[in-house]
Amino acid sequence: MTNASLPFLPGYALTRSIGRGNTSLVFLGSAAAKPDQPLAIKLPLPATLADRTAAERFGNEVRLSLQFRHPHLVRGYAGTAFGEQAYLAMRYFPEGTLAERLESRTLPYETALRVLADVAAGTAYLHQQGAVHQDIKTQNIYLDGGRAALGDFGNTYFVSAGGNISGSPFYMAPEIYRGEASSAQSDVYSFGVMAYELLVGVRPHVGNTYEELMISHLTRFPSPVTAANRRVPRALSRLIELAMAKRPQDRPDSAALRRALLEALGEPDEQDLPDPEDVGEVPPAPRAVLGRHQHLPTAPAPLPLETVLPAAQPAKDDKAGPKSWNPFKRRK
Repeated sequence: MTNASLPFLPGYALTRSIGRGNTSLVFLGSAAAKPDQPLAIKLPLPATLADRTAAERFGNEVRLSLQFRHPHLVRGYAGTAFGEQAYLAMRYFPEGTLAERLESRTLPYETALRVLADVAAGTAYLHQQGAVHQDIKTQNIYLDGGRAALGDFGNTYFVSAGGNISGSPFYMAPEIYRGEASSAQSDVYSFGVMAYELLVGVRPHVGNTYEELMISHLTRFPSPVTAANRRVPRALSRLIELAMAKRPQDRPDSAALRRALLEALGEPDEQDLPDPEDVGEVPPAPRAVLGRHQHLPTAPAPLPLETVLPAAQPAKDDKAGPKSWNPFKRRK
């Protein structure tokens, strides 16, 4: 996409496209008032705005990104939730996602512990706020300077208000496969799957179809982390095993996982300090405007088995969900 074809967003300068999903596009840019601060600016596709469910998901992400304040959650600086002016200006992560990092190499042991501790801290904060993320996975973990942040709050909901059940097949808890309500313990299960993946080097549950994955999550038990990685303390290995328990009530909470990971790192269990990235508000843009003959390009079809699916949907419906994508991926 050339600069001439970039959408026009008053109050911002968009420099290039850095990511695209099934429902939105993300651009590298900056606010006119703070030109030296790079931002990831997310704009919904016209088809997203025309679909009520997709529009509500985007609006939910905008609201919660602006509301949550934690150093290990992706920070939203400004945005508009609904309408033609909908957009979200977020912190830019030049290193991309954890999923992208894992495509080329595994993480060193200490780095894996550090990333997991950061994500556990952000997850514990969400749970303390009474929120359930519903989509913890490597595609939604963003990296910068060896630290990690959890993002993508489109499917996040507050328990007191309720929300639609969703998840990603490789990381989805057994109760979600059964069509039951999600909870903070469902997030713990997804985190446990991701922790196993990072510390062992393979996913604990694999399959070529939705049905194969469902059977694995519902009936199979992976070998202990220590069986493949003897550097992992037995106490942490046991806690990760419990995080993937079939019954939600048998799982630890996210705060316990955070404490165990900090202990494995040899760090004190201290409360997180205020977000050091809190640099003040970015001026909101009045509205996103496309030129008379400009159109946002249609996003590609989502990839199989890496999409967010409603619970208990058959594999043939995989392409119905939003694509797992990296909103901060740099393009050549």
